[in-house]
Amino acid sequence: MASDGRNGDGMASMQLAEDQIKVLEENFTKVSKHPDDATLMLIAAECGLSEEETAKWFRLRNAQWRQAEGLPAELGSVKD
Repeated sequence: MASDGRNGDGMASMQLAEDQIKVLEENFTKVSKHPDDATLMLIAAECGLSEEETAKWFRLRNAQWRQAEGLPAELGSVKD
């Protein structure tokens, strides 16, 4: 993984393979936008990423999704 994602587009800085992105996107859209620890661990194992990298991807992807929906980038008190 390249940088910490604070250089503009955080998701682009993660340098993920297409198959990893496919698995992450499928889980994001079909399973949960906010996976619990056990689910996150399974997704990370399936992608060959660390749990921290997977959690970071979900944080960035959620911010991107919220922005596309016209919501604040940071999650408030109401879940998506």
